[in-house]
Amino acid sequence: VLFQIFDAFKSRLHDSNSKVNQVALETMHKMIPLLKDNLSPVINMLIPAIVDNNLNSKNPGIYAAATNVIQALCQHLDNCLLLQPFCTKAQFLNGKAKQDMTEKLA
Repeated sequence: VLFQIFDAFKSRLHDSNSKVNQVALETMHKMIPLLKDNLSPVINMLIPAIVDNNLNSKNPGIYAAATNVIQALCQHLDNCLLLQPFCTKAQFLNGKAKQDMTEKLA
């Protein structure tokens, strides 16, 4: 069930409508403290959806929301769950997103 929910939700994190995209990120930020490590089965699907495009967004609301989601992940999930997906993203991103992910890894 978790896969089905987040598979559908994932596309909202990439939505071309910036308002939908931002609300999805803000909603994700609220869900993380509630779900915590229960997100582990879907974390490899979620991190690219959260990071790709959103951390390099020129829209300050989307960028701030994505940064808040990454921060919430770091606060509420076991760091071992985040290490591999964060490394992969830091390796293949560019610009501000690469810098942000590298700082989170450090």
